[in-house]
Amino acid sequence: MLTNKYPLGFFPTPLEKMNNLSEKYPDYQLFIKRDDNSGLASGGNKVRKLQYLIYEALNKGFDTIITSGAQQSNHCRQTAAACAQAKLECNLLIGGEKPKIYNGNLLLSQLLGAKIHFNGENRKGEDIEGLKIRLEAEGKKVYVVPYGGSNLLGACGFIDAVKELKVQLLEKSLKMDYIFFASSSGGTQAGLRLGGDLFGLQTKLMPISIDKMGYGDKTLAEAVLELLNEGQKSLSIKKAYSIDDAELIHGYDSKGYGVVTPNEKLAIKELAENEGILLDPVYSGRAFYGMLDHIKSQKIEKGANIMFWHTGGLPANFYYSEELLE
Repeated sequence: MLTNKYPLGFFPTPLEKMNNLSEKYPDYQLFIKRDDNSGLASGGNKVRKLQYLIYEALNKGFDTIITSGAQQSNHCRQTAAACAQAKLECNLLIGGEKPKIYNGNLLLSQLLGAKIHFNGENRKGEDIEGLKIRLEAEGKKVYVVPYGGSNLLGACGFIDAVKELKVQLLEKSLKMDYIFFASSSGGTQAGLRLGGDLFGLQTKLMPISIDKMGYGDKTLAEAVLELLNEGQKSLSIKKAYSIDDAELIHGYDSKGYGVVTPNEKLAIKELAENEGILLDPVYSGRAFYGMLDHIKSQKIEKGANIMFWHTGGLPANFYYSEELLE
């Protein structure tokens, strides 16, 4: 299952120590996993999921992809890039109304050849079935990539990522006590949890909630639990999962999805000025702030090794430039 993937990115992505921030917060040793360096149209974590999803689409003879997201969706931008490489037609069902000027991820998705359909208030694929029917009526063979690439097949990208990380930790003789990361559609979180149990990675996952909205009548934690249970059966993992295994860290998402607050601006500035690494204002900036808050408030025991999994998202900074410069 983990070997059936279409090569799209640069792996393994670097695992680096954040030397300056470790000096600034001397009670902890801080590390970063650089999925922003994964290649594929400026990088990001979605390439891991797309390797499995694109493989399946090609293997089953599909010629057209549909996926969905917000106007600054990193997932949509990377899906468009993956489709360009794989010679698949890409259709993006995007939330909001068509803007006069395309910027950030939306601009890149357009440049990558995606056909963009604006969908008002719906940004999580609520109307994908209607678009699928219309495209199939034109004779196209349509493969639907779920919101965020977050089904079990997509989560395989992060099960595989745990295997990659474990090798890097062994090479560096490191044990990671905590891993902080952004969780918004659930596939990354589920994959890391399943991978940790499959490959015996002893670490505490710290998923920072990015979006208060769930999926219809389900919370994100409930959606993650469904993926865990599905993965447990498919991968023959002996552990029985409960909702406790799927919970997220809330509180940093109180202003809602895509709203830039002083927290995100502080986090972006902190990492940029100390390590020369750029976050984004929607996902990684919010999650990095959550990690900083845990460190500054000493919610984590002293002496811990802490890793931040950088999920990419650089292009969104250009869209949010006014908010970031206020």
